[in-house]
Amino acid sequence: MVTASPGQCARAVFMVRPVAFGWNPETAPTNLFQGAPPVGGELQRRALAEFERLAAALAAAGVEVHVLDDDPEPRRPDAVFPNNWVSLHADGTVVLYPMLAPSRRLERRPELLAELVARGGFRVERVLDLTHHEGAGRFLEGTGSVVFDHVARRAFACVSPRSDAAVLDDLCAELSYEPVVFHAAGPCGAPVYHTNVMLAIGRRFALVCAEAIAAAERDAVLERLAEGGRQVETISAGQMARFAGNLLELDAASGAGVLAVSQRGWDSLEADARARLRAAVGQVIAVPVPAIEDAGGGSVRCMLAEVFLPRA
Repeated sequence: MVTASPGQCARAVFMVRPVAFGWNPETAPTNLFQGAPPVGGELQRRALAEFERLAAALAAAGVEVHVLDDDPEPRRPDAVFPNNWVSLHADGTVVLYPMLAPSRRLERRPELLAELVARGGFRVERVLDLTHHEGAGRFLEGTGSVVFDHVARRAFACVSPRSDAAVLDDLCAELSYEPVVFHAAGPCGAPVYHTNVMLAIGRRFALVCAEAIAAAERDAVLERLAEGGRQVETISAGQMARFAGNLLELDAASGAGVLAVSQRGWDSLEADARARLRAAVGQVIAVPVPAIEDAGGGSVRCMLAEVFLPRA
């Protein structure tokens, strides 16, 4: 058995309760996981129910969950995905990220961070603001664009309209991480919009849609993921499309690993793959979030912003 590496998994997350969830026409052109505009009403009600189920399930599993509320105005249809605008690091750094859609930039709310810090007793040492890149048309959408290997201090990112290698270099220089840049495409040949729909890194495993990675870069990425003895689990493009790659390992208060994933993504995996992942963590929390997946083009991992900040 591989010894658990310290520092990879957060014990706390924050989530933003949606009040105006909906299909966003600004994000649809670059997010092919986002379905057609939904027909009929009650989308917000359904998304809110899915959100509450996930938050409750994680809390019951021993994860420290901080739920913060969105405001109805201005309307933020994607506020349920806070991991795209901020990351919160163990050295006390808060990173603010440049985002492609103007409507999504409204999600960056200093008052939410202040509430989180006060509620959790966290300490912030510095704010690294990368949002100036928006003026140059360069974007990097948080831990959607970047999947961190905190143990090896590497930052993986697949290039897309939402994930710019130059911004990644800027981030990594500030955090003293090594950038690992690659190209990945979905079944239609378009770039995978966010790295975290095709790649997840836990303490003892890495899960990746290897077939989506450009052939010339694939072996190098897989070798990096396997370093340190991690078990590398591969998924197909079809499983990626069902959000099997959009999962996140967290720490319960007991120190046991908690794997958070959508029911759709979990069910798409073969039985032996599910067994191996169960063996790599303490427990699996699979929650159905179909309204959020279909209309928002993101899943469980996108709904969770990890909090690694030190306590005050």
